[in-house]
Amino acid sequence: MFKITDIFEKIQGIEIVNLTSELVSKVLQIDDKSFDKNSIAWCSDKNIELLNNIQEGTVIISQKAFSEKHFIINENVCILVVENARKSFSVMLNSFFVEKDIFGQMGDNVHIHSSVNVDFDSVIFGNNVTIEKDCEIGKNVIIDHNSVIKSGTIISANIKIGSNCTIGGVGFGYERNESGQYEVIPHIGNVILKNNVEIGNNVCIDRAVLGSTILHEHVKVDNLVHIAHGVEIGKNSLIIANAMIAGSVKIGENCWIAPSASIKQKLTIGDDSIVGLGSVVLRNVDEKSTVAGVPAKKLN
Repeated sequence: MFKITDIFEKIQGIEIVNLTSELVSKVLQIDDKSFDKNSIAWCSDKNIELLNNIQEGTVIISQKAFSEKHFIINENVCILVVENARKSFSVMLNSFFVEKDIFGQMGDNVHIHSSVNVDFDSVIFGNNVTIEKDCEIGKNVIIDHNSVIKSGTIISANIKIGSNCTIGGVGFGYERNESGQYEVIPHIGNVILKNNVEIGNNVCIDRAVLGSTILHEHVKVDNLVHIAHGVEIGKNSLIIANAMIAGSVKIGENCWIAPSASIKQKLTIGDDSIVGLGSVVLRNVDEKSTVAGVPAKKLN
C-alpha cells in the first residue's frame, strides 16, 4: 500500500481534488471493471470522458484536461492534477510499483571470454548469455536471456539489452568471385553502444566492415529491429518495431523511425526528422522533416 500524498509529492502534482482515501495498492487501466477505491490510473486528455464512469479510486490527469472540465467528478474519486499525466504516471510506476534492478546477478549457462572487461558486481546477465573476446561492458548493464555479444563490442554504462539479441554479428555483405559465386566480405569493425542505450528483444545490430556501427547516447531500439553494418544513430533517436536500417545509414539526433520503416543503404536522415509507418526511404531526408509512403515523400 502506498500513500496518495507520497505519490502526489513524487510526481510533482499541482493539485489534489477529493482526497477520499489515504492509500492505493494497485495500478489498473482506467476502464478496468475491477477499478476500486484502492486503484490508481492515469487518463489521457483524449479519453477524459472515461472519468464519467469512475465511481471511486484515484486518477492522474493533466492540468489542461482538469481546467476544461469535460467530465463529471464523482465525489468518491480522487484526482491528482499534474502537468503531464503520462509522464507522471511513468514516474509513479518507477518509484512505487516496479521492482528495482539488483545488480551483481548472473543467470545459468553464461559464457564470458576471459578477455572481457566487466565489473560483475554492476551487471545483470540472464540465462544463456554469451560474451565473446575483447568486449568491454560498462557499469549498470543488463543483458537478458539468450543474447549474444560478439567480439570487440563496446557496451557503455546504463544499458539494457533484451532477450534473443545479437550485437556485433557479421553483416550481409557479399562479392562475386571469379566463379561467379558470392563470398562474404570480412567484417573487422565492431559495434559501440554509448551510455543509456536501450535495446528490445530479438534485435540484430551488425558490426561494421571497417570502423564501428554506433548507437549514440539515449538511443532506444524496439523489438525485432535490424540495424546493418556501419550504421550510425544520433542521440535520443527512437527506432520502432520491425524497422530495417540498411548499411552505412546515418540517422541524426532526436529522430523517430516508425514501425516497419525501411531505409536504403548509405542515406542520411537529418536531425529531428520523422519517418512514417511502413515507409520505404530511398532518398536523404532533410532536418526537421516528416516523410511517409512507398516510396517515402516529404509531408512538411
